[in-house]
Amino acid sequence: MYKCLNCNKRFQNKKRTTNFKKKIFKEYTWQRQTYSDLANKYGKSKKWIQTNLDEVEVQSIVKINKRNIVVVADVTFFSKTNGLCVFREPNLHKNIWWKFTDYERVRVYEQGKKHLEKNGFTIQAIILDGKRGVREAFGNIPAQMCHFHQKQIVRRYLTNRPKLEASIELKNIVKTLANTNEEIFSEQLNGWHEKWKDFLKEKTTDPETGRWHFTHKRLRSAYRSLKTNLPFLFTFLKYPELNIPNTTNSLDGYFSSLKNKVNVHRGLTKKRREKVVVELLKGRK
Repeated sequence: MYKCLNCNKRFQNKKRTTNFKKKIFKEYTWQRQTYSDLANKYGKSKKWIQTNLDEVEVQSIVKINKRNIVVVADVTFFSKTNGLCVFREPNLHKNIWWKFTDYERVRVYEQGKKHLEKNGFTIQAIILDGKRGVREAFGNIPAQMCHFHQKQIVRRYLTNRPKLEASIELKNIVKTLANTNEEIFSEQLNGWHEKWKDFLKEKTTDPETGRWHFTHKRLRSAYRSLKTNLPFLFTFLKYPELNIPNTTNSLDGYFSSLKNKVNVHRGLTKKRREKVVVELLKGRK
């Protein structure tokens, strides 16, 4: 068979060029090399480095053999309208689905769920931070409310140093979250409410308008949050075989690390930043 030597040579040159571009992209992404660092290292201009980085194609593919998965899901933002939704398998320490989004919408989570199920995955449990409506997107899948975020919600309502005795008592109950179970926590919460129910009903009337409002609105909101989320605070104890985390820390910590790596490269265009983010999401090979 006749072989075109020139064609083969061109193919080999193209392959070497592609591999070189991938090499400098990985150095740029993982080794935190700047345009100037790479330009000096390879004797090229910064513009040449930028052009070649932009020509690298990054595949959004993560391969895992496990089909039954536990998922931590959340959205983080690089700017006001530049967000990223990520589904992460905390036991495998792998990101298994992601999508760039302008806003945190329920439908983004629904897209992630449908994508994984379509590709043969079974989500056995989901860990969420409690944003309204998101839990419902996962239907009957066991859901775990993040303990850290639940404590944050209560802290926002009661402050770090509440002065009311009722607030102090409720905050002390919340402190036990990680070291108790649903039965005991529920008894403590119900006992607290029975003790303070009349206090919670107190009203304040505006003398000018005659309108009234509950005097301890923030305390009521803190209690209501705990009561609403109670069925989802101890899911991790109901399915010990799944090794469900009781927080979204796996993803929260990852987001912090991801942003630190991306922020090394100042002034990134949106397209270039997304390419770097995808490479980081895939993880080191």
